[in-house]
Amino acid sequence: MAKKVVATLKSKEGRVVHKCIKMVKSEKTGGYSFQEEILHIDQMKDFFAD
Repeated sequence: MAKKVVATLKSKEGRVVHKCIKMVKSEKTGGYSFQEEILHIDQMKDFFAD
């Protein structure tokens, strides 16, 4: 299944979007969870800036 996802993220210019994963700490419990999004290359810095 991962191969299908990677294949759909490609375009003629190359990879334009990427799957971004970051750990987010919960303020209530103190535990960590993962936040995943498929973003355009221009939006990646904003996603990781928090």
